[in-house]
Amino acid sequence: MESRFGRGFIVNLSLINRHFALPPEQAWPGVADHLDEMALPVSFKGTEVEQLVESLRKHIIWHVPGTLDKEDAKEVNRILNRLAVEIDRNLGIKDAELGEFH
Repeated sequence: MESRFGRGFIVNLSLINRHFALPPEQAWPGVADHLDEMALPVSFKGTEVEQLVESLRKHIIWHVPGTLDKEDAKEVNRILNRLAVEIDRNLGIKDAELGEFH
């Protein structure tokens, strides 16, 4: 069956990231749909990546639209940035970092 909102791990992270590239009030509509078929790879089980994914899920699911849009979007972006670094570290890039201009 074809997926409507993305299936996978990096695919769904990319789709979520697209939402949060928008202004905060526009980022929230539909973003939770990308969590439906998001799958954590077995290699990330029990790692910081798994903890960050759970935190991301909670922030997105528990968000009340129109309430703290800007603050919650800032936190989701922070989690997404940490996830990118942790994924790289888990893939063997020991000196992964966001850099000064992220």
